[in-house]
Amino acid sequence: MGKTVMTNDTWGQAQAELRKTVGASAFTSWIEPLRLVSLDAGIARFDVPTNFMREWVSRNYSEQIRQHLLKAGAEVERVEFVVPRVRPVPIAKVAGQPRKPGPVPAPARSDEADLPGAALDPRFTFDSFVVGKPNELAHAAARRVAEGGPVTFNPLFLYGGVGLGKTHLMHAIAHEMMARQPDLRVLYLSAEQFMYRFIQALRDKQIIDFKVLFRSVDVLLVDDVQFMAGKDSTQDEFFHTFNALIDQNKRIVISADRAPGEIKDLEERIRSRLQCGLVVDLHPTDYELRVGILQQKAEHYSHQYPGLKLAAGVLEFLAHRITTNVRVLEGALTRLFAFASLVGREITLELAQDCLADILRASDRKITIEEIQRKVSEHFSIRLSDMIGPKRTRTIARPRQIAMYLSKQLTTRSLPDIGRRFGGRDHTTIMHGVRVIEEMRVSDHQLAEDVELLRRLLES
Repeated sequence: MGKTVMTNDTWGQAQAELRKTVGASAFTSWIEPLRLVSLDAGIARFDVPTNFMREWVSRNYSEQIRQHLLKAGAEVERVEFVVPRVRPVPIAKVAGQPRKPGPVPAPARSDEADLPGAALDPRFTFDSFVVGKPNELAHAAARRVAEGGPVTFNPLFLYGGVGLGKTHLMHAIAHEMMARQPDLRVLYLSAEQFMYRFIQALRDKQIIDFKVLFRSVDVLLVDDVQFMAGKDSTQDEFFHTFNALIDQNKRIVISADRAPGEIKDLEERIRSRLQCGLVVDLHPTDYELRVGILQQKAEHYSHQYPGLKLAAGVLEFLAHRITTNVRVLEGALTRLFAFASLVGREITLELAQDCLADILRASDRKITIEEIQRKVSEHFSIRLSDMIGPKRTRTIARPRQIAMYLSKQLTTRSLPDIGRRFGGRDHTTIMHGVRVIEEMRVSDHQLAEDVELLRRLLES
């Protein structure tokens, strides 16, 4: 069979029929970007933008394309898809401005120049992550994913409050996977960056490039996914990206400040998909873990500030007084070492109290409902998600009522506001919980001791 010239009308007829066959959405995503370049010896060759699109179209649409070309009068025995040596740049880097499409060399698979992700923090590795009882399961799961071997769960969903280590673990996973397998396309970004990239692609009419790029990665890590809640178009695109990667057995790691079932305005289909993987919460730090974090940081600073002495009891004092946020805790120690170095003094308890007076006052002054919930959950060894969730078993309901009581006693929040922070409960439910604890404190000696201990811990 010799060389045949195929007219635009022939391919146009085939395209019109393909649109009817595959549907408008699939046609726009996968067929429309194809550019017919030749028909030679029964082989129809098309240019495609990326390797991922080439593989996808070849696997899913090549036979349909061939059949419709035959019906349009072309003599076609086989269809081939080729990625040209030059192609348009899909999307700019996060830090830069939108780039105008233009021919540039197509990067190799290991080149991540076109991955629109956030930069990884070199400090956030597994070696620098302090493991304790509140985070040991999350750490073990993250390690398992990072090893790159087969796992029984996908995605891994990490959730917990601010400063508990979610972002640290996600960066550590990315670092470890790229170190073990340098050719992997690993993409880490926040949910807000995903939304920004999606909106930018819509604006610049590069939505196909967006789809292809995000669905061609080997590992996708999305931080703070709760920020997608209520953004319908972004959720829809995220859902399809999620499914495409899962279908290809690619790794997905997601983080949020709460469990999937507790993210308001998150589409049910996304919530269901997220819950199909391994959902792990990072519990609030306990005293021992805070001391461990401070000890590791102090050891690091001992090399940075040689000769600087740290008196006994200072780290324990900080771990006891600064309990809400690991970032605040680490920042306090950073300030303390820097100040002691500048004034040339030993780091004593007195120096810590003077240097960190504002941080310590803030910790004393602000007792939040979230802190009460964390303390009560820790004291009774229950999950924070159960504290604000719908479960009504006695082992959950009683601590929840204690937390409601303490919230009423130790904060200035109104009953409706307290109710909202306990999973959207009605203010009458809060009133009932407060009344129950007030009555039980009189007759239940153990409960009264628990409430008083928690009050002292929160006010210390």
